[in-house]
Amino acid sequence: MAPLTFHGAPVRHPFPSMQARQSVWTPLGGWEGDGEPTPDAAAALVLVFGSVTALRSPTVSSSIQARWPNARVVGCSTAGEIAGVRLLDDSLVATALTFEHTQVRIARATLVESGGSRGLGEALARALLTEDLAHVLVFSDGLEVNGSALVEGLTAVLPSGVGVTGGMAADGARFGETVVVHDAALVHGGAVAVGFVGRRLQVGYGSLGGWDPFGAEWEITRAEGNVLYELDGRSAIPLYESYLGDHARDLPSSGLLFPMALRRGDDARPVVRTLLALDREAGTMTFAGDMPMGARARFMKANFDRLVDGAEGAARTATKSLGGAPATVALLISCVGRKLVLQQRVEEELDGVRDVLGASPVLAGFYSYGEIAPWATGGACTLHNQTMTVTTLREA
Repeated sequence: MAPLTFHGAPVRHPFPSMQARQSVWTPLGGWEGDGEPTPDAAAALVLVFGSVTALRSPTVSSSIQARWPNARVVGCSTAGEIAGVRLLDDSLVATALTFEHTQVRIARATLVESGGSRGLGEALARALLTEDLAHVLVFSDGLEVNGSALVEGLTAVLPSGVGVTGGMAADGARFGETVVVHDAALVHGGAVAVGFVGRRLQVGYGSLGGWDPFGAEWEITRAEGNVLYELDGRSAIPLYESYLGDHARDLPSSGLLFPMALRRGDDARPVVRTLLALDREAGTMTFAGDMPMGARARFMKANFDRLVDGAEGAARTATKSLGGAPATVALLISCVGRKLVLQQRVEEELDGVRDVLGASPVLAGFYSYGEIAPWATGGACTLHNQTMTVTTLREA
């Protein structure tokens, strides 16, 4: 097994307090504002979310390095970039963070190096383990990585008090190629993780959906990892198609409109899973996370108002652990399926988060193929689909 890539000791950049500054690049206009941005030597971390095309541009990459010469750069490709309450496509949104009391560690690994998705999570967690580790932010390939196993690996190694949030990279509704960003490199089939080190960092997070279940509940009778074969002993594909009606013609992309809710045990809180790929010859359906044998599965459909309510609820949950103090930055990761359902109303969920968090935090994030977070601060981390997750950060 090739060694895990871990670059450099933790870097501390003195600054009066934690701050966040955001810049937007578009193919037609370049960086917003007058001319090329002024270099910012104080930034310790830059979160970058954009289209695969924008991330591949040598001009964009070199301008990021020139703008933030001392910062570590992490992020991923998306199905839409969030800048405040704006949703952009085929752009790049860069959010630079400076800290007074917090250090940043970065690790990356690939599936090949780590022997699978769980090993990937374990390797990243081991590389980040250090005294006063406060939180881990992770971004993974959205097509090749099993998000459930990635989370299992991370949480198996990290101390119980260290939270994990993040998301899976996307490629619009194309499902062709996703990448994660590690400084000047684009990584396929792997993940990058940020470890925040320091006792003064305060982190909150929440995750809610807003989809309505419909139809019968089925037992998963044959599955391997995130690949589903049978429901109640019947081939899953024709059963799924029978519920989709005319939408079945557009599979797998139309599957984003009809996710599945999984429940294990009578009192278990359901998690939502999104279809990524369909192989009719093999009779398989591949989802963004595990489809465990014996779990109960039920189809879901959109409720517009409840989708927006879910985003607002995630924001309210994310603010609780901050004790009423305003966040400096809020990372919003929502699902591409929500974007396709809400369409022209999609910015309503961003407006709802802003209404809850107030004017202070810089809002950044992206639309994803999977969201990683506990339901609420202090809970167990899991992979979600079709949710809005909100992570709030500030220094005390």
